[in-house]
Amino acid sequence: MEALYEAELAERFMKDGLLRNAAGKAYQALKAYVAGLSVDYRDLLSQYFPGRRKITPTKTVERVDWVIAVMPSGRLREVAAIIGDRDLRLVAEVAINLHEFQYNGFDRDVEVSRYSREEFVRRDISLIVDFIRGRLSHMKK
Repeated sequence: MEALYEAELAERFMKDGLLRNAAGKAYQALKAYVAGLSVDYRDLLSQYFPGRRKITPTKTVERVDWVIAVMPSGRLREVAAIIGDRDLRLVAEVAINLHEFQYNGFDRDVEVSRYSREEFVRRDISLIVDFIRGRLSHMKK
């Protein structure tokens, strides 16, 4: 549900012309989707994220559980690849590009940002929103 809500916010922000905010929400939507999906792949993911992680001075958790709960940006690409869904993997790459755009904005020379034109940002946001909606279409609000 979080993924769908974030996707809807991304679409709303995009319609209001808030592209950097929309890009961030599209990224968050995919991140939430991957985190939710990862629960079903915990055993497989535990092979890639073994051990424990300290989360407070007195509490530790299994590293795989921490990755699933937090879904760190640096692990999103890897988790999508481990799950093995080709479409998810490609959409994850687009989401990571949007995440970079959220912080860097446009760049005509495409040296700092992967986007030089609004049109391509809008296309990628729509791609993420449509992907999330398609994958979660069976869920009711």
